[in-house]
Amino acid sequence: MTATDLNPGPSNPGASTPGTNTATAFVPGPATPYQDDIARYWDQEARPVNLRLGDVDGLYHHHYGIGDVDHGAITAPEGADREKQVVAELHRLESAQADLLLDHLGHVPRDATLVDAGCGRGGSMMMAHQRFGCRVEGLTLSAKQAEFANQRAHRTGVDQFVRARVCNMLDMPFETGQAAGSWNNESSMYVDLQDLFAEHARILAVGGRYVTITGCWNPAYGQPSKWVSQINAHFECNIHSRREYLRAMADNRLVPQAVVDLTPATLPYWELRATSSLVTGIEEAFLSSYKDGSFQYLLIAADRV
Repeated sequence: MTATDLNPGPSNPGASTPGTNTATAFVPGPATPYQDDIARYWDQEARPVNLRLGDVDGLYHHHYGIGDVDHGAITAPEGADREKQVVAELHRLESAQADLLLDHLGHVPRDATLVDAGCGRGGSMMMAHQRFGCRVEGLTLSAKQAEFANQRAHRTGVDQFVRARVCNMLDMPFETGQAAGSWNNESSMYVDLQDLFAEHARILAVGGRYVTITGCWNPAYGQPSKWVSQINAHFECNIHSRREYLRAMADNRLVPQAVVDLTPATLPYWELRATSSLVTGIEEAFLSSYKDGSFQYLLIAADRV
């Protein structure tokens, strides 16, 4: 199946469809008041920058993009046609980011289980199933996001393989060693890294692959910059340092096989987004922190040993 087979439909799928895996079953609630706040935050979130980009082909992401902008794809003069082209290009770049994450999972058998911790509206899960043909389980604190993702899976006929659940990623509903691979795509800044990586190490089979793409503050800068503090406040998160990621992985039997600085690759996305109608007010903080070196966009792929 290709992305164009996804039959986008509207960005608000609406009421439950019979046979759909919905978020209505009983699940454990958030473990802390902070996580309750995060669940509420994402239940209420409906930013056009997430929804309009997903409307392009039915893959709804909650992360940023990488790669050079194809200026040849943005040829219309100012107006609605140009804005449509910009939206399509931003979405292409964010799907390229998800593709890069999936590249680093390596070979995944069709009978494997993958876990997307912090799955959002499910775009990366759909792409993983398209690529590997395996079962993909997603976890989110947001009932609205889980319902949305499950509606998309049902509408595209993959709900037997792709499912989102309202769960705490620090207490995943999987047996020890059940997953062949797992990832966090811009979701690790909402939890303690020691707790997070201990749980990924538990659910991963020995030799299983974990991948994260995340923003992190640069220890070489000294302390989190004012720009990083603005990003934390905007998303109600707690950005970790690069050093914290590597230390917590080492403490939890996750051995990095690749550490890739994606900062130069993500700048074109932010520069293009800052010129669009989808600005949210946080673009300056990302651009300034990437350029002054206080913030980095990082991919880490690690094997469970």
